[in-house]
Amino acid sequence: MKIISWNVNGIRAVAKKWFREFVEKESPDILCIQETKAFEDQFVKDIWEIEGYRHIWHTGSRPWYAGTAIFYKSNLKIIDTKNNFWELDHFHDDGRVTELEFYYTNWDNKKHHIILLNWYFPNGGTRADWTEMISYKLEFYDHLINYTRKKKSEGKDIIVTGDFNICHEEIDIARPKENQNSIWFLPIEREKIWEFIDDWNLDVWRYTYPDKADVYSWWSYRAWARPRNIGWRIDYFIVNKNLINKVKSINYLTDVMWSDHCPVKLELK
Repeated sequence: MKIISWNVNGIRAVAKKWFREFVEKESPDILCIQETKAFEDQFVKDIWEIEGYRHIWHTGSRPWYAGTAIFYKSNLKIIDTKNNFWELDHFHDDGRVTELEFYYTNWDNKKHHIILLNWYFPNGGTRADWTEMISYKLEFYDHLINYTRKKKSEGKDIIVTGDFNICHEEIDIARPKENQNSIWFLPIEREKIWEFIDDWNLDVWRYTYPDKADVYSWWSYRAWARPRNIGWRIDYFIVNKNLINKVKSINYLTDVMWSDHCPVKLELK
């Protein structure tokens, strides 16, 4: 099984830049998209009607802001889809979460349930009206931790992917010393990633490549950051420990250039 996660920074923009060809070439079983920045009726026909795929979206209520979507192959054994959580409008209004629950049958002939969460995490920076947003971001993480804990207690495996908007460790950022006081790298934010991972979960990339540096998923559009590889690794696949032996490979597709983020590809056995 192949799962790709990608913050496209505007679905309509990448639709003009070989997005359909990218999907057809990679042929993922599941494609998770963040920051769609479009309402349902604004999605172009070429996006929705990719042959062999169904979709779920969460567009929120604000134009040109946030939004998530999941494309999944028609033959996937889907149990449920969801795009609203916790009945909290201040999360739902941003369209930040989409979920698939599916199952596979192992050698034991039993159905094994997987919850796939595609999340676009809050940035946490101060808004234009000077509204403080770091507490909103931390609250979002608290709900993630509680929600996944509940699902695991029900005997379900968890995959969480998306734009986490937090750089986890110093190895995950090109210039850690210069960014000690920067949003996305504040100690209070990084502690939330540790709290989530310590709850019986694993960052698949860092588990697979504990010492591999200079691999990033986001680059500023300023100062030629991407050609110079001055980046941040803020896009992840995190799985509960029961699933780690199912991981075949994980890669950052850094040659895909149509967004300020690159896609992340996870392959499961």
